[in-house]
Amino acid sequence: MAEAPIPAQKAPYRVDVEQGQRYVWCACGRSAKQPFCDGSHKAVGLTPMAFVAEKSGPVYLCGCKASGNKPFCDGTHKNL
Repeated sequence: MAEAPIPAQKAPYRVDVEQGQRYVWCACGRSAKQPFCDGSHKAVGLTPMAFVAEKSGPVYLCGCKASGNKPFCDGTHKNL
Protein backbone atom coordinates (compact mmCIF):
# COMPACT_ATOMS: atom_id res chain seq x y z
CA MET A 1 0.00 0.00 0.00
CA ALA A 2 1.34 3.43 -0.95
CA GLU A 3 2.04 6.07 1.66
CA ALA A 4 0.52 9.53 1.27
CA PRO A 5 2.61 12.23 -0.39
CA ILE A 6 4.16 14.82 1.90
CA PRO A 7 4.36 18.52 1.01
CA ALA A 8 7.91 19.42 -0.01
CA GLN A 9 6.96 23.08 0.47
CA LYS A 10 3.75 25.09 0.63
CA ALA A 11 4.50 27.06 -2.52
CA PRO A 12 5.16 26.21 -6.16
CA TYR A 13 8.60 25.74 -7.66
CA ARG A 14 9.38 28.11 -10.53
CA VAL A 15 11.38 26.14 -13.08
CA ASP A 16 12.62 27.11 -16.54
CA VAL A 17 11.92 24.29 -19.00
CA GLU A 18 12.86 23.69 -22.62
CA GLN A 19 10.28 22.83 -25.28
CA GLY A 20 10.25 19.13 -26.13
CA GLN A 21 12.32 18.18 -23.07
CA ARG A 22 11.02 15.41 -20.78
CA TYR A 23 10.89 16.11 -17.02
CA VAL A 24 9.92 13.83 -14.13
CA TRP A 25 8.11 15.60 -11.28
CA CYS A 26 8.32 14.19 -7.75
CA ALA A 27 4.86 13.12 -6.60
CA CYS A 28 5.86 11.77 -3.18
CA GLY A 29 7.52 14.86 -1.71
CA ARG A 30 10.56 12.93 -0.51
CA SER A 31 13.03 13.69 -3.32
CA ALA A 32 16.18 15.61 -2.41
CA LYS A 33 16.07 17.12 -5.94
CA GLN A 34 12.70 18.91 -5.63
CA PRO A 35 10.62 19.41 -7.64
CA PHE A 36 12.10 16.56 -9.64
CA CYS A 37 12.27 12.85 -8.87
CA ASP A 38 15.39 11.21 -7.44
CA GLY A 39 13.89 7.73 -6.95
CA SER A 40 12.83 8.22 -3.30
CA HIS A 41 9.27 7.17 -4.19
CA LYS A 42 10.36 3.53 -4.52
CA ALA A 43 10.38 3.19 -0.73
CA VAL A 44 6.83 4.52 -0.34
CA GLY A 45 4.96 3.08 -3.34
CA LEU A 46 4.15 6.33 -5.13
CA THR A 47 4.85 7.05 -8.80
CA PRO A 48 6.41 10.25 -10.18
CA MET A 49 4.80 12.05 -13.10
CA ALA A 50 6.63 12.58 -16.37
CA PHE A 51 5.76 15.44 -18.70
CA VAL A 52 7.16 17.00 -21.87
CA ALA A 53 7.42 20.79 -21.93
CA GLU A 54 5.07 22.27 -24.53
CA LYS A 55 7.13 25.45 -24.79
CA SER A 56 10.33 26.91 -23.37
CA GLY A 57 10.11 29.24 -20.39
CA PRO A 58 9.04 29.26 -16.76
CA VAL A 59 6.47 26.85 -15.32
CA TYR A 60 5.23 26.54 -11.75
CA LEU A 61 5.40 22.99 -10.46
CA CYS A 62 3.41 21.91 -7.43
CA GLY A 63 5.40 21.84 -4.19
CA CYS A 64 2.59 20.78 -1.85
CA LYS A 65 1.85 17.60 -3.88
CA ALA A 66 -1.91 18.24 -3.60
CA SER A 67 -2.62 20.15 -6.83
CA GLY A 68 -5.62 19.11 -8.89
CA ASN A 69 -3.54 19.92 -11.99
CA LYS A 70 -0.41 17.83 -11.29
CA PRO A 71 2.42 18.42 -11.91
CA PHE A 72 1.52 22.10 -12.16
CA CYS A 73 0.49 24.36 -9.30
CA ASP A 74 -3.20 25.27 -9.09
CA GLY A 75 -3.07 27.23 -5.82
CA THR A 76 -4.13 24.35 -3.58
CA HIS A 77 -1.20 25.14 -1.24
CA LYS A 78 -3.06 28.27 -0.11
CA ASN A 79 -5.67 26.05 1.57
CA LEU A 80 -3.31 23.71 3.42
